[in-house]
Amino acid sequence: MKIGFIGCGNMARAIISGLIASKTFAPEEIIASDKSEAALNEAAEKFGINTTTNNCALVLESEMLLLAVKPQILPAVAEEIADVVDESKLIISIVAGQDIKKITELFGKKIKLVRTMPNTPALVGAGMTAMSPGPGVTPVEAQYAQKILESFGEVEVVPEHLMDAVCAVSGSSPAYVAMFIEAMADGAVLEGMPRAQAYKFATQAVIGTAKLIMETGKHPGEIKDMVCSPAGTTIEAVRLLEERGFRSAVIECMDACAEVSKKL
Repeated sequence: MKIGFIGCGNMARAIISGLIASKTFAPEEIIASDKSEAALNEAAEKFGINTTTNNCALVLESEMLLLAVKPQILPAVAEEIADVVDESKLIISIVAGQDIKKITELFGKKIKLVRTMPNTPALVGAGMTAMSPGPGVTPVEAQYAQKILESFGEVEVVPEHLMDAVCAVSGSSPAYVAMFIEAMADGAVLEGMPRAQAYKFATQAVIGTAKLIMETGKHPGEIKDMVCSPAGTTIEAVRLLEERGFRSAVIECMDACAEVSKKL
């Protein structure tokens, strides 16, 4: 079976890397198209995959498709390939903010579509992806799509109406987490720590805390309480974060993110 990637940007390349590393697909079973020949040449050199600038040729050569284009480009792509797409081809979409109904309407026909939202940690095999199978996708096809997505991280099946929440909590949140790490490192630098060392301490603290929550199943509040000794340093820091509206700011930023996602 061959899988065709329409779009060969960072996320598409992360998925391709995961597919090859997990041996879900061999390089010769993957074909990618993109308007950028430089992106295609880079992917071909790095992964040994097939490439083309002809989207219709890619569709005809592939049994499965992965749509990895920008939302504003999707209408033109759908119109271009609609005549060569049929219900025998399973389509996985990672296009942000475009729901199953809208994508189906762009194609102007029934299609087998799985809507997904991965995030950038997929680049290092640590992605978090939500998937929502559309009408006509069989349980076997949904399982196969999930296997593909699991090649670069964790996957959860969610009802499609939660995709805007997914955008806020995992799709966009690597930016918030990166800002938090940067701010903690800046604070350590203020206290005299060399910047490279500050980033290592801050980053490992985030990784370790996340792993602790995942592996123990403890509530995040319980982890916080474990660190907060009476009249200690941590509770004073927590008090100041609460005073400055830390949690409220995070909740509000996620709400704003979800609202923009709804309007895409």
